Amino acid sequence: MPSIHNLPEAERADIIDRLKRIEGQAKGIQRMVEEGRDCLDVMNQLAAVKAAVNSLSGEVLEAFALRCLQHPEEFPSPQKAVEQAVRALVRSGR
Repeated sequence: MPSIHNLPEAERADIIDRLKRIEGQAKGIQRMVEEGRDCLDVMNQLAAVKAAVNSLSGEVLEAFALRCLQHPEEFPSPQKAVEQAVRALVRSGR
């Protein structure tokens, strides 16, 4: 099975940087709730985190799908490679 370690170092570094930004946003929302900030402000920040996660999920899914297409030998069978890619795609769309 392909590993995230198989991605180029620059791609992995970008993913980590984006995850750190998302983490910072989530901590900011936690502070907002603790401080009793306006509900609309909290909802706007939650929407921003959701958009950031969705965007990152799409990029990681694309990398996974490309890896499957380029290296199906890393799966038990070509059929399993396609099944895994489709499952990942369906889950990311929820």
